[in-house]
Amino acid sequence: SIYEMFGNECCLSTGEVIKVIGFKINKLIASICENNEVNRFSAKVELPLNFPGLYKVVADKTPYVSIEEITRKVSIGPTRFGHPCFYSPEDIKLANFTIKHGEQITFTSVEEVNGTMAVNCVTIRNNQTHSFTLPLSQEGKFYECEDDQIYTLKEIAEWKIPKCRNRIVKLFNTLHMWDSSNPLPENFDGCLILMPVYEVQAVMKFRKEIVHILSDLDVEVKDITDCYDTSSFLQPLSLEDVFERTSMEFPMVAEIMEGPSGSQNPYNSLSTGKEIIVYKKYQAARVLASETRSDSPKRHFLIPMSYKGKFKRRPRELPTAYDLEIARSEKEQLHVVATKAFASPHKDLFSVSVGDQFLVQQCQTSEILYEGRKKLVDVLACEQILSDTYKKVLLPMYMEGSFVEVIHDKKQYHLSEICKEFRLPFNVKVSVRDLSIEEDVLAAVPGLQFEEEITDSYLLISSATNPVESWEIPVYRLNMLVHLLSKDVQGVVPPVTKTTVEEISEEQYYMVRRYENQTLHPPPRPPKKPT
Repeated sequence: SIYEMFGNECCLSTGEVIKVIGFKINKLIASICENNEVNRFSAKVELPLNFPGLYKVVADKTPYVSIEEITRKVSIGPTRFGHPCFYSPEDIKLANFTIKHGEQITFTSVEEVNGTMAVNCVTIRNNQTHSFTLPLSQEGKFYECEDDQIYTLKEIAEWKIPKCRNRIVKLFNTLHMWDSSNPLPENFDGCLILMPVYEVQAVMKFRKEIVHILSDLDVEVKDITDCYDTSSFLQPLSLEDVFERTSMEFPMVAEIMEGPSGSQNPYNSLSTGKEIIVYKKYQAARVLASETRSDSPKRHFLIPMSYKGKFKRRPRELPTAYDLEIARSEKEQLHVVATKAFASPHKDLFSVSVGDQFLVQQCQTSEILYEGRKKLVDVLACEQILSDTYKKVLLPMYMEGSFVEVIHDKKQYHLSEICKEFRLPFNVKVSVRDLSIEEDVLAAVPGLQFEEEITDSYLLISSATNPVESWEIPVYRLNMLVHLLSKDVQGVVPPVTKTTVEEISEEQYYMVRRYENQTLHPPPRPPKKPT
């Protein structure tokens, strides 16, 4: 059987042995959905997995009838993507614990417990986490919980489409301007039913690359697993698989079976067939930074602490009095100028005019007269800067004005100094570029906002044939398959590590903010006006 595969003619000869290593969704067929049903007037459209946009998953209304069915059809894995949540409409009584009806059960992993396959689960009750196991033989009705997270299509395809089921999703954010090449209607913000189209991933005896076979290929095969020595095939490993190896197994030599496509430098040198040394695995800190520009889309970066450039401070824009309270620090007094007027409805609180300048003091409570009654409200104590004096004023915390920070600090800072001395978010501009980087992408950006410091998983690698420099590759953002070579590199010291500023896409930006930092919480909403 001869067929074309990604532009290459491939041949499956009679008698050829293929080892299937996985199934993967190749693309999605989407139909516009109304009331959980396909709109019969809408055409089906084909969506690639990199189709732009962020989506919310609509909970499946069809229950699963056993834990075994869930483990067979739903992806359960080590990352937070692989922790699905279900509830039972009936109480489930265990030996020393009762799961209440409607209580959210999070599935974290599948393992053998006392000779029986079971699912490790957690549920949160009264702010306390309870861990327990459910055997695969447990029967009942299990419904998906509502999911308030947002996902890319690729994440949905990898983790959120159960086998033998379709998936309904709701468009949350398009991320890009609509144009005529977009298969979805203009201004579409509804639901889609996604039907997956699979491909088979396989390895062949005398080929080093992964073979992708579409599931609709007309070819007859026979299962010979029980009577064939499968150890003679190469064992493909993802970067996540390599990262899960014990630290004692590093360093190791690997050959790339499938390199990342269209990646930025230096990842574009990771081509199929290239041998690399993987020195170690570790967690490393990065600062997530975005361009400070009002128009969209903004560029986003992950900056390593090894970045050798220097930064100068830039003014922050602070939209409310509440933001002034969050931005102030004990290190220095916050000086701002108002760019929008605000008329206070209370004579005890200050009305702001454009151009007014303030030194921010602290948050406190103040008594005001509201509809004939005295009421305590949160206010921000400030000093208004006049021509020759200062005037103490109180700004209501619910005030929605607009302020720009006035910067008096002319010092140049290294990245580590900013993270140590100031509270993020923090606005900067590169004043001295990093001379160790051939092309410092940050130097050309007119302004940056350091949003938060995150911790991410990395592998330190170098070329095996010419190990002049090493660099860090992100485990969860670089799609790459390798197989290990039995070459002894124990005791090999990695060469100097090259600093790499990673530019990430809009979708990756949302994912990093949501997943990489588990301690991230959105700031509380500003207080409402007194009622």
